[in-house]
Amino acid sequence: MSDSQQWASVNWGKEQRTVQRLRQRIFAASQAGDLKRLRRLQKLALRSRSVVLVATRRVTQDSTGRMTAGLDGETALTPTARWRLAMEVLNDIQGNTVGGKAKPVRRVYIPKSNGKQRPLGIPVIRDRVLQAVAKTALEPEWEAKFEPNSYGFRPGRSAHDAIGQLWLSTSKGAKRRWVLDADLKAAFDHVNHDFLLDALGTFPGKTWVAEWLKAGVVERGMRARTEEGTPQGGVISPLLLNIVLHGLESAAGVRTFAEKVKGKTHIKTARDAPVLVRYAPACQGELSPPVHSKSALAGRDQEQPR
Repeated sequence: MSDSQQWASVNWGKEQRTVQRLRQRIFAASQAGDLKRLRRLQKLALRSRSVVLVATRRVTQDSTGRMTAGLDGETALTPTARWRLAMEVLNDIQGNTVGGKAKPVRRVYIPKSNGKQRPLGIPVIRDRVLQAVAKTALEPEWEAKFEPNSYGFRPGRSAHDAIGQLWLSTSKGAKRRWVLDADLKAAFDHVNHDFLLDALGTFPGKTWVAEWLKAGVVERGMRARTEEGTPQGGVISPLLLNIVLHGLESAAGVRTFAEKVKGKTHIKTARDAPVLVRYAPACQGELSPPVHSKSALAGRDQEQPR
């Protein structure tokens, strides 16, 4: 069977169900605080053929940025190229030869609404697939931990959900209401690498992430080192930013409690505490024009800030 036929013969429904079940198991282990089981499942995900196949399809076929190439000039848009890429990545992972192969990102610029230019960093196609694999294993761990009112760059959440939460937070008879809208300027560009890697703990793909962070950037033929930040345009970058920003609610003095309603547990904010809603004004797909992450702090029954 040819490489093109191999790709066409993949049962995508079956592969995606396998990946989804694995993500659910990782989420459950993280939620239960079972670190040993969590890391075992993440190792399984990182070496899974199903995960690699689905990641390759996501990057080369489903992503809005599939036509954009990194330094390698490759986009893997044909079935033959997609199959060969998937098998190359799978062989590297299972042969423990992933390390040391991360390539610098290619710097490109897109126009901003204010007329200025926003820099993007485009990884090579192999690194994008590996990032999608790592994200599959890492994201459900943190989805079990993230704060309830964090809406930016998260699966199944959007700016519309953030708007709804702000409305609920300011429409329940609060005597004094105010909203502080803050833009986290250049958040991607100033991610502290040491802080992020410490937060990842014993995640099995941590060395991959470290290599991507330090891979550097090439602009106009000149390579520069990357001492901070994670490139906008990377598949895993929005997740890494969310991990770094985790804890903003506690820092802002938010206090939450669990309440059961009709057998379901809901996380609610104490009435005398502020409500921090973090969101992104629009959804960001891989390599599509990025947006700023923003935070809105709604006060209830508190003195007007001066």
